[in-house]
Amino acid sequence: MAFTTGLIILVLGIVAGGYGTIVGAGGGFIFVPALLIILNMDPVVAASSGLFIVLINALSGVTGYAIKRKINYKIGLLTASGAIPGSLIGVWILQRFSSQVFYLIFATILTLLGIYLFFKNVLPCSDKYVQNQPGKRESFPSIKWLPLFGVFLGVLSSYMGIGGGWLLVPVLIYVFRLSPHQSAATSIFSLAIYTSIGVAAQLFYNNIDWLTVLWGGAGVILGSQIGVILSQKLPGKLIVQMLSFLLIIIGVRLYFQ
Repeated sequence: MAFTTGLIILVLGIVAGGYGTIVGAGGGFIFVPALLIILNMDPVVAASSGLFIVLINALSGVTGYAIKRKINYKIGLLTASGAIPGSLIGVWILQRFSSQVFYLIFATILTLLGIYLFFKNVLPCSDKYVQNQPGKRESFPSIKWLPLFGVFLGVLSSYMGIGGGWLLVPVLIYVFRLSPHQSAATSIFSLAIYTSIGVAAQLFYNNIDWLTVLWGGAGVILGSQIGVILSQKLPGKLIVQMLSFLLIIIGVRLYFQ
C-alpha cells in the first residue's frame, strides 16, 4: 500500500470515528463506502476490514461514554445477545452473496433509512424522553424483543461491515424513547460486544486487509475520542440530522458504483 493511500485511510478513520461515535453508528457506514468508492476495494475485503474498524471505534468510544454514564447497559446487553449469532450468520452470507448484490442491498438500506430519519426528525428536546422514572408507566415496547431484533442487526452488521448502530440508534430513539445521546452511547456499547464475534469470524475466512485496519484503526481511535467530546455539545436533533443526511448521500452514491 502506498503511503498516500495510507494517509487517505487515516483521514477517513478520523472522520468516520468522530462522526460514527457522535451518532452511535460505529463509523463503518462512512468507512466501508469510502473504501468501495475511493479505493475501489473488493466488497468482501471492504466489509471485513470495515467491521474491524467498527470494533476499534466502538471499543475506543465506549470508554468515554461509560465515564459520562450515558450507557443503558441492560438494553445494550439484550441487543448484543441476539446480535452475536446474527453476526455469524452475516459472515456466512457474505461468503456467498457479494459484488453487485452487495452494492444494491447496501445502497437501498442506507438511502431508505436516511429518508425516513430526515422526515421523522421532529424530536422533542432530550429531557422529554422517557427515562424509566420510578412510578411512571413506561410507554415503550417490551425490551424482551431486543434479542430478536439483535439477530437481524447482527446479520446486517457482518454482511455490510458497517456495524448496526445506524439502525439501532433510530430504533432506540423512536421505539424505546431513549434520548439521542443515550441511544448513541448504548449503541456503541452493544457494537463493542457483537462486532467482536463478526471480526473473529472474518479472521477465520482471512478476509481482512491489515494495512487498512492499521491506518484506519489509528484514525478511528483519535476520531472517536473527539466524537465523545463533541457529542456532549451537540443537541439531539442535530445528531439525528447528521445521521440522516450522510446516509442519503452515501446510499445514492453507491447506486452508481
